[in-house]
Amino acid sequence: MDTGDRLLTPGEVAALFRVDPKTVTRWAAAGRIGSIRTPGGHRRFRESEVRALLEGEGMLDETDEAGKARNAGPAASTGPGPANAGMY
Repeated sequence: MDTGDRLLTPGEVAALFRVDPKTVTRWAAAGRIGSIRTPGGHRRFRESEVRALLEGEGMLDETDEAGKARNAGPAASTGPGPANAGMY
């Protein structure tokens, strides 16, 4: 039996990982993070498991959606180029 491990909402987990709560829900649906269902059908996450994931000891990896979005940012901004060549 669990010894009082706090349960976190998807919003609380999302804030810790700096992602959208829907991303946390997708991780749970894909089996990347364990979740518990409340009697009302809502997901809750064990704080100890979330902390382990934050410390790099869990199932999430660098190929998740948040990682792709973070890596795509700087490459999208290429500055003036051929599209602006005829402006001046």
